Amino acid sequence: MSLRPFHLAFPVHDLDQARAFYGGLLGCAEGRSSEEWIDFDFYGHQIVPHLSGDAGDRASNPVDGHDVPIPHFGAVLKMADWEALRDRLVEAGVEFIIEPTVRFRGKPGEQATMFFRDPSGNALEMKAFADDAMLFAT
Repeated sequence: MSLRPFHLAFPVHDLDQARAFYGGLLGCAEGRSSEEWIDFDFYGHQIVPHLSGDAGDRASNPVDGHDVPIPHFGAVLKMADWEALRDRLVEAGVEFIIEPTVRFRGKPGEQATMFFRDPSGNALEMKAFADDAMLFAT
């Protein structure tokens, strides 16, 4: 079975800020757009910020000693790409919800992870595995 891209639409307060964040800071190529939404290529997947007043839910659940925001979305990157993005976010002064760290160290599913919010408050998690076969490890 080949992996197909996912599609995710989510609310944002300001499309210009979304364009600067997703297109500029994260480096996602822009596709179609209107005055109400923008398509971005999010690591091979289609994400679409839509202009809305409701964004940035602040609920969370505990995971491996951290309060993980829900809802959140993100991508599983190659480790070198995760490290490069981490460095770019740190250099840009992005405030992390959960600082770049290694979760489940020494256990199945060990992963590098970081959480941050877009300008509308939507939570993102970017992660990487030293061994991609551990993605669904139990």
